Amino acid sequence: MHLNDAFRSSLQSILNHKLRSFLTLLGIIIGVLAVVTMFSSVYSLKALIRKNMEGMGWNNSIIVTASGMSYDSRDQKKVVYKRTPENVKQLDYSDFDAIRTQLSYKYLYGMNEFQFPYRSGIKDIQVTLKGTNTAFFINKTYNLKSGRYFSYLDEIRGLPVIILGYYFAQEQFGKTDPVGKMINIGDSRYRIIGVLAKDKLNVGGGMNFNSWERKNDLKAVFIPLKYSTTYLSSRQLIQYIYVQAHGDEDYPQLKTRVRQLLLARHSMYPNFAFQDIGSMLMQINQEIDSAMKKWNVTLLVIASISLIVGGIGLFSTLLISIQEKMLEIGVRKSIGATESDIFFYFIFEAITLAVLGALVGIFLASLALLGMQTAFKIPMPMPVQGMVVGLFFSVLIGFLSGLYPALKASDIDPIKAIYYFD
Repeated sequence: MHLNDAFRSSLQSILNHKLRSFLTLLGIIIGVLAVVTMFSSVYSLKALIRKNMEGMGWNNSIIVTASGMSYDSRDQKKVVYKRTPENVKQLDYSDFDAIRTQLSYKYLYGMNEFQFPYRSGIKDIQVTLKGTNTAFFINKTYNLKSGRYFSYLDEIRGLPVIILGYYFAQEQFGKTDPVGKMINIGDSRYRIIGVLAKDKLNVGGGMNFNSWERKNDLKAVFIPLKYSTTYLSSRQLIQYIYVQAHGDEDYPQLKTRVRQLLLARHSMYPNFAFQDIGSMLMQINQEIDSAMKKWNVTLLVIASISLIVGGIGLFSTLLISIQEKMLEIGVRKSIGATESDIFFYFIFEAITLAVLGALVGIFLASLALLGMQTAFKIPMPMPVQGMVVGLFFSVLIGFLSGLYPALKASDIDPIKAIYYFD
């Protein structure tokens, strides 16, 4: 029997017993639905966590700060202040500029943070003023509501321009677009060139990612880093420098080169400290991957129980089908059908039923994931791996369930089969 004949015969047998085939398929459908949904949910959750961590600018990154104190190794509660020699300069804008011009990186920004009074109505309020550059907004995925980011000239010349955080602009200007207006903060006067949009990583209903820090950023206002180091900071000092590598492979080399460059500029005196965020994030990602793999195995085992139950139903249906088709088996063998022909006839019927159940289960799983995405406001795509896993398990269950009935049917004596109902 050719394979296409076996497939056509098995499909005809399924259509001739629609209700029985549907009830048999039900177990397979539920099993595949459970397997695909579980697998896709874990996969989507892991991808979401990784994507949003990257969106916060944590991956492959280091933060260089001025080293002012350290902890005594004998007593971690005792603070020991390090005195820097007078001939060694502190971390300043020239260090930032040296990294910017001499090294290869994905994102680089500096940061100075101040508190200044701002006249709001009839009272003064304290406003957080941050000196930074445009890479900060791109790295942190802070989009614009209106206006623009700092231009190259704004940053190089240190012009008195300002970008307002979303919540600051909302509180002080309401629905009015303040772009183009002048604003006084402390003793300085700035021209507003942009307003940040609401945080897209922490939209209501989804997962919260460092929401407290990001909300504080959107309550602050931002000026060019060069302006803050020139006019607001003594000796052009800078509080910290953030550097992000292009990828995992470039990260160790970038970290080494930043350290070497700063040591050379600081007379080989390490009066700066590294916060190795990239290594910490790599470890967190490894732990997340390990935990998710364990969950995948656990959930797949639980979901596979439904497939096994469906396989038992398929096994029973095929045994019943042998009794019903006893005369057909006898006639087929009497006109030349071999044992392998009968075997393929039954095994194809089992696999065809399993594949049909898998396809329906995958379709229902896509609807379930779409519903979860709408309910939880979290993207829940169905990865190809999930569909492959569901299809593979169903075909495997179909083959194993049909193996014994197919062998039993192929071994039936044709004479006994023809006179079975007499």
